[in-house]
Amino acid sequence: MIKRLHNRQHDSFSDKIQRYRSVLLVISIPVMLIAVVLLLMPGRAAPSDVAMDYGLSRKFSPNLKLSKSYAVIFDAGSSGSRVHVYCFDQNLDLVPIGKDLELFVQTKPGLSAYASDPQAAANSLASLLDKAQSVVPQDLRPKTPVKVGATAGLRQLGVDASDRILQAVRDLLKYKSAFKSKPEWVTVLDGSQEGSYQWVTINYLLGNLGKKYSNTVGVVDLGGGSVQMAYAISEKDAANAPTVPEGEDQYVNEMYLMGTKYYLYVHSYLHYGLLAARTEILKVTKDSDNPCILAGYDGSYKYGGQEYKASASPSGSNIEECQSVAIKALKVNDTCTHMQCTFGGVWNGGGGDGQKNMFVASFFFDRAAEVLLFYNLVA
Repeated sequence: MIKRLHNRQHDSFSDKIQRYRSVLLVISIPVMLIAVVLLLMPGRAAPSDVAMDYGLSRKFSPNLKLSKSYAVIFDAGSSGSRVHVYCFDQNLDLVPIGKDLELFVQTKPGLSAYASDPQAAANSLASLLDKAQSVVPQDLRPKTPVKVGATAGLRQLGVDASDRILQAVRDLLKYKSAFKSKPEWVTVLDGSQEGSYQWVTINYLLGNLGKKYSNTVGVVDLGGGSVQMAYAISEKDAANAPTVPEGEDQYVNEMYLMGTKYYLYVHSYLHYGLLAARTEILKVTKDSDNPCILAGYDGSYKYGGQEYKASASPSGSNIEECQSVAIKALKVNDTCTHMQCTFGGVWNGGGGDGQKNMFVASFFFDRAAEVLLFYNLVA
């Protein structure tokens, strides 16, 4: 159940969704990355306790005569790339850009679609960069930090391919951008960061940060290349978290936000985002017909620089056989060495109060919106 939220302005939840729509609908590396960028801004006052806790003010400043600063965030996701430009006054209160909270522009496909052509990958961001520069005053551009966070699409490509793309993006920002950039500001986020940022964003917008963990909500975030699950757990459950092999992300992250310590269970299921999961389904049947493909279709599916056979059997699709294929793709029957697992032998975090209310985001919203739109058209 979605309950009405009460903040200083008594905004409803739907009001907040509209106000922060681009933050919620995209895997956007939002509040925490913005906080990091703000800390890099030159000539600003020492960050307040709130800013240090990643809790940025949400109110708008009507006094546009105050000195302003900007931050530019590129979210390089699996299905596309997006740019966010934020404007702040001297108190770090958000100042609208035009009529909106931010400049938000996106393009498709994502960087991972150019696995064999790093320069083309970087060039795909050029139009977004031009739009970002157009809204930042010329004299402030050299002081405006720009940060790029890539997600599961590049993680799936492997280190060599992703490094070449990242370097091409760094060169684009260095030679064709007036913004302030550094090599270390162009990175690939690990799955743990991706899930954590989404959890922080949603709980920040709901006004839950600073409260005990049982008053927070969990999140399942469906991207193109991966799906993240994150929710707060008790200190006891955190202490009992299974150990993971060296080099893999830990199940639990400790975070100190708004004066409160949280133990955040996070796991990113690489290869199980909306686009990537299709390849896992097709891999099960390899070069054979797939029972999940609708009758009459005979083609291929391209993802991450590879092509997969996608054709229906002569008898058409079959829901029981498709279910069997999906179970194999999800590795549901893999050995579970813990008390509770989701799929693929992954620990589910143990449950608890932090999981009693779950929010779904990104492609979950898009698909739900499409179904609702279709329903409205035929109703």
